[in-house]
Amino acid sequence: MENNITQISREDLEDLREAFSKIDIDNSGYVSDFELQELFKEASFSLPGFKVREIVEKFIAAGDTNKDERISFEEFVSIYQELKSKEVRESFRKSITRRDGIRSFGGTSGISSEGTQHSYSDEEKVAFVNWINKALADDPDCKHLVPMDPENDSLFKSVRDGILVCKMINLSQPDTIDERVINTKKLTTFTMNENLMLALNSASAIGCTVINIDAHDLQAGKPHLVLGLLWQIIKVGLFADIEISRNEALIALLGEGEELDHLLSMSPEELLLRWVNYHLDNAGWQRIANFSEDIKDSKAYFHLLDQIAPKGECDEELRIFIDISGINERDDEQRAELMLRQAARLDCRQFVTPHDVVAGNHKLNMAFVANLFNTYPALNKPSDNGIDLALLEGESREERTFRNWMNSLGVTPYVNHLYRDLVDALVIFQLYERIQVPVDYKKVNRPPYPALGANMKKLENCNYAVDLGKREAKFSLVGIGGENINEGSQMHTLALVWQLMRRYTLNVLFDLGDGEKVNDQTIINWVNTTLTQGKKNTTISSFKDKLISTSLPVIDLIDTIAPNAIREEMVKRGEMTADDKLNNAKYAISVSRKIGAKVYALPDDLVEVKPKMVMTVFACLMGRGLKKVDG
Repeated sequence: MENNITQISREDLEDLREAFSKIDIDNSGYVSDFELQELFKEASFSLPGFKVREIVEKFIAAGDTNKDERISFEEFVSIYQELKSKEVRESFRKSITRRDGIRSFGGTSGISSEGTQHSYSDEEKVAFVNWINKALADDPDCKHLVPMDPENDSLFKSVRDGILVCKMINLSQPDTIDERVINTKKLTTFTMNENLMLALNSASAIGCTVINIDAHDLQAGKPHLVLGLLWQIIKVGLFADIEISRNEALIALLGEGEELDHLLSMSPEELLLRWVNYHLDNAGWQRIANFSEDIKDSKAYFHLLDQIAPKGECDEELRIFIDISGINERDDEQRAELMLRQAARLDCRQFVTPHDVVAGNHKLNMAFVANLFNTYPALNKPSDNGIDLALLEGESREERTFRNWMNSLGVTPYVNHLYRDLVDALVIFQLYERIQVPVDYKKVNRPPYPALGANMKKLENCNYAVDLGKREAKFSLVGIGGENINEGSQMHTLALVWQLMRRYTLNVLFDLGDGEKVNDQTIINWVNTTLTQGKKNTTISSFKDKLISTSLPVIDLIDTIAPNAIREEMVKRGEMTADDKLNNAKYAISVSRKIGAKVYALPDDLVEVKPKMVMTVFACLMGRGLKKVDG
């Protein structure tokens, strides 16, 4: 079918934009037709010259909307997408497996158009299976699942009961799920579905995008959705400590004369690249610019392994010797194999095979390097650098919750730093669209920004974002101007983001409540009425009510709207210690997610009675309760 267009993920789109930027050296937003072959090569989709000429001729004849023989990023993506789709249709029609390990199959979730063709990477499946086998090897709840065979499709069957996905979420972000809530015995279709609901809502809470995935997709083991979700979960864990506030030794990567703020603004991937180059500099080897083309010969990896391996200065037994003689091997794949044998000495032979290295698989090589960093960072924090460590204060729980909420909605680019990543307002505009506030994109400046006046373009965006908030969304933004967002002002940015999240939460209730306007008092009244109907003793006077610190109003509300969801033996009542309150809160948050409430708040928000986050918990439970009433 001609409309079988392969969908491009957000990560692939970012890779394409990076490739486009490398060819578009003057930041004009266009590449010339004669640069197209180099652009495809940069995007790891090499084409012979005659094929590129055919594309250009076809493009000029029919697809050059501007008739200027220049190709914009959007036009490039369209061409790439069509080529990928054609490749899927033609190359896989007779055989399900290609030489390079890509598989394809028809169909997708009910949300997507019928007949859409999807492909997935065999290499990724193998890498994830091996990673999960190692990570969950000693987990008694996973004995029926691991080890999985990386050579077959057992991974896609193993996610069906939800246990594996829940466990992987907790490995990536410890304590996200209260494991007392996971159904592990005498599983039925219903209890497996509960586990999957818990997993998907918990994945959202740690910033994974699960908009087009539901429990039925995972029960059906749809490969592209399973791999996409698992990669997001694994990536959260791999990148968790590649953050200066969590690992002050990263200050060692600060360049001479460079401001700390520049390092703080880097994404985990950018920091990872700088970390590699720091060690390559020490080895006297040339730097790399990416985790694809520049690592294909494995030589940078040999030097990296040699630099980070424990030297055992104080204890010879701790020394791990890295043999880099394999760097002289002439065959690329054999050289990669010899390199990976050295990685195995560090217990870090994960994510890549020799073929993945030689093929320059960006995703898997990045995961390989991230695992190396997490295991052997080999950095010493400079003792006297004159840096104010107060600047390294990590994000607050509230900030992390907002950031995870944004990322779970699929905004692009991915938000790594709440304030720094919003200074051009592009993410804010996407959030406006999520709350049904129309954005006139003719008024929005898009990257790449001009070398001169870039900040002015970003400021114009921020001014428009604040104006939209005041005029269209009717937000309270007194004393907030575009310059506050553009400067990354914490107080002002939080004020806007909170109102966006609040509106997003209330919009769900508005839709369920037949258009009835919802405010805080509406939610409080519904909570108390529902608790009374459930013959519960608890009530709340406001979202600041001290009783909320026990989580009992939340637990009793869940028990009313979803009978049998609460196991009373797990709940502490009466006199409570701080640990009792925290355990109740963990239980309440996880059961909320298990019954279908997409709760982003954290257990500590209930214990400390943080009114904003408390409101979102009760609002989400109200949404779940109304859904039940409406059938």
